[in-house]
Amino acid sequence: MRTIQSAYAIVLFAGLAAHAQQGADDGTPQPPRYTVIDLGTLGGTHSYAYGLNNAGIVAGGAATPSQIGGLFQTAFLWDDGHLINLGTLGGPGCPNCNSEAGGPNANGVSAVISETATFDKNNENFCGFGTNRQCLAATWKDGVLKALPTLQGGNNAQALWINSRGQVAGVSENGFADSTCATATPSQALRFQAVVWGPNGDINPLSPLKGDTVAFGFGINDKGQVVGSSGLCSNVALPPFPNGPLAAHAVLWEKDGTPRDLGSLIKGGAINIPGGINERGEVAGGSQSSSGAPHAFLWTKETGMQDLGTVPGDFASAAPCCHTINNRREVVGFSCPGPMGMCRAFLWQGKDLLDLNVLAPGSPLYLQQALSINDAGQIAGYGVTSTGETHAFLATRAQDEDVSRSDGSPKSDATTVLNEDVRKLLKFWRAR
Repeated sequence: MRTIQSAYAIVLFAGLAAHAQQGADDGTPQPPRYTVIDLGTLGGTHSYAYGLNNAGIVAGGAATPSQIGGLFQTAFLWDDGHLINLGTLGGPGCPNCNSEAGGPNANGVSAVISETATFDKNNENFCGFGTNRQCLAATWKDGVLKALPTLQGGNNAQALWINSRGQVAGVSENGFADSTCATATPSQALRFQAVVWGPNGDINPLSPLKGDTVAFGFGINDKGQVVGSSGLCSNVALPPFPNGPLAAHAVLWEKDGTPRDLGSLIKGGAINIPGGINERGEVAGGSQSSSGAPHAFLWTKETGMQDLGTVPGDFASAAPCCHTINNRREVVGFSCPGPMGMCRAFLWQGKDLLDLNVLAPGSPLYLQQALSINDAGQIAGYGVTSTGETHAFLATRAQDEDVSRSDGSPKSDATTVLNEDVRKLLKFWRAR
């Protein structure tokens, strides 16, 4: 879920309003316009939005007053202007533990990555926060954060996305020691495997492609199809990719667990990472392009993997984990380097990658990364404030905008109304 930002910068917003007027009067559909909300923090200086559902509830990680440096964070849900602190598996006895949340699904359940108070016996950094604590997958439901099991012999796991059926996709160690793992993921001693946890918490491994030894799962749809990557432990980096993205093969696991190789933009490319999958089985992600840099891609059964390019003037792009494609075949992500050397969030609707900042001229943030999009076209991610802080955002499409699918099929009502009991529980927990 997390893409680590190494530095903060003060961004000038002058000129965006003028650019927003671009788009010829040649009869082609005009791109949508967005209003942006700064979701704030849990009392600290930074926050990141990793996912949202069709009701517009956002999940992510935010700093408490004691969490500094742009990396340390605590899982949250944002609903109707309020941040709900989901805590960590370390509890009050581990004030330095970190966590982050993805999803939530339509029932308000979130997939969570959390550290525990126990330090990893192999001194690994599985969660990616740099603390060498044990990292466990978990779900947050009705105010309770519950740890999920690891595969036999494994010490660590990550829960990355959850579908409406309560199935969770992610990755778990499997107990096989492999000295080559540290080549792609520093300090990693054990192999890891893509997994799906069932609604009752049972763990089910997903086999990598033939000849591969490790894998991780990112997105999962309501049909139970999972996307992720597989390869050797020496050429697949464990999310959140401490030394940069690296994965030999892009994979789609069918609901029966059968893996399908999605191919790549170039033969033998070192980066092939699907980020999300919609209900039609269409996949968005990032793959090494002919230029050598990764480009965002769209994969369908009919066309295979298509290069979506970059925002004009940039050289790299990606549609990252874990829900960066919606059921209207709209794709979001980030394109780099962007203005002033900073990445910028993009929206793709079937033609070009559009700078989301141009589509949101009144935004209180410079929008750097778009990490999730729902069927109403709402986008969650993070950007930088005028004072240089990184904050989570929610971008909402103007009410009069056409939200038809990028393939031309008619628009429909994409709004999801949460069960009233779920709403009451969320109101209860944000009041605590």
